Amino acid sequence: MHPLRRADIAYVRLASSEVARDINRDVILELVRAQQPVARAELARISRLQKSTVSVIVDELIEEGWVTECGTRRIPRGRSQTMVSLNQNIVTFAVDVKPEHATIAVMDMNSRLLSQKAVVLPSNVNKALPELIQALELMREMHPTNLFEGVGLSMPGRVDPVTQQLVLAPNLRWVGHDIAGTIASSLGLKVEMENEANACLVGEIWAGGLDGVRNAVLVAISEGIATAILSNGQMIRGRHGLAGEFAHVSLDPKGSKCGCGRTGCWETFASMRAAVRYYSNGNDESDNLMTGSRLLSLALDEDLKALQALRRQAENLGKGLHAMTAALSPEVILFTGELTSAWHLVGPVVEAELKRHMLAGRPPRVLTILNPEFARLRGAAALVLQRHSGYHRAHLRSRPRADLREKADFLVSVVSGN
Repeated sequence: MHPLRRADIAYVRLASSEVARDINRDVILELVRAQQPVARAELARISRLQKSTVSVIVDELIEEGWVTECGTRRIPRGRSQTMVSLNQNIVTFAVDVKPEHATIAVMDMNSRLLSQKAVVLPSNVNKALPELIQALELMREMHPTNLFEGVGLSMPGRVDPVTQQLVLAPNLRWVGHDIAGTIASSLGLKVEMENEANACLVGEIWAGGLDGVRNAVLVAISEGIATAILSNGQMIRGRHGLAGEFAHVSLDPKGSKCGCGRTGCWETFASMRAAVRYYSNGNDESDNLMTGSRLLSLALDEDLKALQALRRQAENLGKGLHAMTAALSPEVILFTGELTSAWHLVGPVVEAELKRHMLAGRPPRVLTILNPEFARLRGAAALVLQRHSGYHRAHLRSRPRADLREKADFLVSVVSGN
């Protein structure tokens, strides 16, 4: 269950009667999701809202199709209670984009995976987008009875929260293209884009994986490195969505060239591409065919060369956390990505480096997400469902995106605060 706490004082300025009502709607929707099936009286008790207020909100959510009545429950005293749950017919597309492929899925409001497919993408965005759209259209035809609420995109780059444009993607040459607009106009659905680490963090909050945690950093390790920040119970995106780009802080100006154009970035030392590079320093020509997945497989088979490459990656991963812990002082550092499949090999090394570089106090707790692809898909779906409640349906066209993002972040602070 998500504990409901007081809101941060910095957001009191947003609490007009209209916004407060909108927030209450999203809080009730979240509680229905977490507690279903649940009675109105129980929602009022947990939310501490008046019963009449909860009843009005639930009736509105039923009318809009988000919630359905699902039978009754007898109580020892008084009349039977009508139970409500989420409408299982509402689904969303979740898309996890990578430089060479994308995973597309249909997920319901309970984060259940209804369909999933991998799509190989050409490097040219003008060819890749039509193929991605066609795959989504074919998948929609497989679910004719479902109501599609939107498309959530988990991207390997930074997304401006106001313009929904990709502004930084060193490993994906899609910057400058109207990705969200092209998909939206083709499918007739609202599209929400977000950096993969931010999407994973939203998904963890949505699923209750960080209940009670107000300060956390999520580190996504793949062909690059992406980080997401939860500070004082609020997602931090910064100007143009660029907050948290620790991957492109230089550890060694004389290091390898990074995809961002600089040299010696943390990403060049601690990503899976870095681990492959460490492994491939030998003379064996077959090393040129090495991938991150293959390297991890060899390490799990106790291949000495692969183990040495992963240890070097882990040491550099731990060293790079120094700036992050000094700047943000998180309670939890959450790792995701294919590296977590071998965390018993690399985790102790990462944690030792993290402890060694602490300025003061105990190091943050280290947690892992063991199914990174599902985490990204769940996060992409959560982006749509968080931002497209009845509030968003009613106000999406009349309010700028920035206001919607502030309201969504405010909800995150409510459901995960102290």
